[in-house]
Amino acid sequence: MLRAIIVLLLLAIVISLVVGYVFFYKDQGRSKRVMYALGIRVTLAIILMICVFYGVTTGQLNFGAPWS
Repeated sequence: MLRAIIVLLLLAIVISLVVGYVFFYKDQGRSKRVMYALGIRVTLAIILMICVFYGVTTGQLNFGAPWS
């Protein structure tokens, strides 16, 4: 379950990055929509780091290669 949340957060970060690029391209940097997209991306990244930290501390996520 936690891995699915992490994948969804990564996907949301990439979508926010693309949306920010589209806003920047369309508005030529004249509106605040790019900054809102950046704020959303930073918030998602912080939530992602919290989820990874939680997973490592509870033992749901392991370090190491899956084939070893």
